[in-house]
Amino acid sequence: MNLPEKVTIIEVGPRDGLQNEKNQVPTDAKIKFIKELKNAGIKDMELTSFVSPKWVPQMSDAKEVIEACLDDRRNFVLTPNRKGIERLYETDGKDAAVFVGVSSTFNKKNINKTTDESMAELKPILTELKQKGYFIRACISTSFYCPYDGKVEPGDVVALCTQFADYGVDELSVADTIGMANPLESYQLFSELNAKLGDRLLLTAHFHDTRGMAIANIYACLQAGITRFDTSAGGLGGCPFAPGATGNVATEDVVYMLHQMGIETGIDLDQLLKAVQGITPHVSRKIESKYYNLIVQTPSKA
Repeated sequence: MNLPEKVTIIEVGPRDGLQNEKNQVPTDAKIKFIKELKNAGIKDMELTSFVSPKWVPQMSDAKEVIEACLDDRRNFVLTPNRKGIERLYETDGKDAAVFVGVSSTFNKKNINKTTDESMAELKPILTELKQKGYFIRACISTSFYCPYDGKVEPGDVVALCTQFADYGVDELSVADTIGMANPLESYQLFSELNAKLGDRLLLTAHFHDTRGMAIANIYACLQAGITRFDTSAGGLGGCPFAPGATGNVATEDVVYMLHQMGIETGIDLDQLLKAVQGITPHVSRKIESKYYNLIVQTPSKA
């Protein structure tokens, strides 16, 4: 087996995990959630996003969350357009995340621009961010399948990722947005990306567990040399613009698997479960994480 000694987990629960939540989660509960995740050993995290409160009301308290949670770790704020970037400039945050869908149809449904239009708009913004010393994470949506167009060509994904690399981003988060990828597809795409771009930037895999394949896909990516994964505490999440997309893969399930294989993450599982327990009363969806339900919900069977 080709396994790394250490893996980095990027926690996306506070942003990607909560953005589609029906209940309006109180700001203080979000802040507590973030701080407990940090106490568990999470070093890279998506805190929130500067999106329109009209479209994603859950993120309307982004500035308050950022002010309460910044530290010397990577604290990503999703900034989908120029307006979002300007709002980030008003804070002390220094880690920006942008996103583009490989599928133009998905991109149009999401932000009313084609993929090419988005990239043209982003180019000067990314140059400006780099000049100002920001760390830039580019999130690549619909990297395997699109809810509108079906299967996405791997060559299109590699081309878009290469374009972002040429624009100077520091990290690519390549996403199976609707959870349709299988382990062979995951291994093949990430092997190619790693061979072509692995020495130029950080490569991160982002899987949704819509069809129960996320853990298998992560294992395949480990074989392809990928050591960074987006996960969401409690398996929270989904995309408001991708019909049928359920939660991200649960952080605790991934960490448990990695620890069982002797791979270091720097994360304390007990503290991680404490963070999930704390946010659970504020969310409407059931926590589907297998490890959480085994240890917390049915501890006698653990």
